[in-house]
Amino acid sequence: MAYCIRSTTVLILLGILSACTQTEQTSRPKDSESNIVFFDDFSGPGLDRSKWNVIVTGFNVNNEQQAYVDSSATIYTVKGDRAEGAENGALVIEPIYLPGFVTADGQKFDFLSGRIDTKDKMDFTYGSASARIRMTEGPGLWPAFWALGNGDWPVTGEIDIMEYVGEVDWTGVALHGPGYSGETPLVNKVYFRKDFDVTQWHVYSLDWTKDQLNFKVDGALMYRVTRPMVENYGKWAFDNPKYLILNLALGGAYPFKTNGVKKPYNGIPESTLQLIRDKKARFMIDWVKVTGNDK
Repeated sequence: MAYCIRSTTVLILLGILSACTQTEQTSRPKDSESNIVFFDDFSGPGLDRSKWNVIVTGFNVNNEQQAYVDSSATIYTVKGDRAEGAENGALVIEPIYLPGFVTADGQKFDFLSGRIDTKDKMDFTYGSASARIRMTEGPGLWPAFWALGNGDWPVTGEIDIMEYVGEVDWTGVALHGPGYSGETPLVNKVYFRKDFDVTQWHVYSLDWTKDQLNFKVDGALMYRVTRPMVENYGKWAFDNPKYLILNLALGGAYPFKTNGVKKPYNGIPESTLQLIRDKKARFMIDWVKVTGNDK
């Protein structure tokens, strides 16, 4: 989840998203599809460790303010009314305010949060990856759904399928690789209707082939990146396996460059700090699905 701010093209999908059917916005993936290579609807009593790794902070990037920990306080599943419309349950990643927390390697943080990935358990080359997600309003919250290659960054590439930094009317997508990492030029935003923003459930997805990547929200195309577009900046880094990541970062470079907040924390205003204290900040995932193809 490398930060990226410059958007060379901004696509306003107010009309397109308005036209999406209720089925596109809420339907569950069909488990009978023969090409499904990964699926989790978080219907169990907790995170399925056969599918997901829980990451514990070992190094810090982007001046983010959280420590990632392996705790049922920050990563847990919910059912029924607590799932807020997720039929079989949902995964919740929830930040915690805990001033003075010290990691095993001696780093100090005031926030705890969660990050999970499928590294060494599931990766894919080409196909589609999608997740049904809803998020809390709050400047400086930085949840993301993304994919990394199994090697050095940025050489093996990064695909940001959904990034959100707390402004409820938009989410972003981006690509990072050799020559186009950090503040990448390959970045775009989708803007939502006022009455159907990121605090509602949406399906964020990527369709990936040998020569292009198509980013969609609720089935509507919001950004296409082709091999020639990428090779204008550097080597195409999207012909190798990628694994999936879900995480909730707090503050840091991208939120700060969006909201300009310096105190009480970099990129995190007092209002969001109070939201976290009150345990009202949540990153919710209904399901995650990957389907494969060889195109």
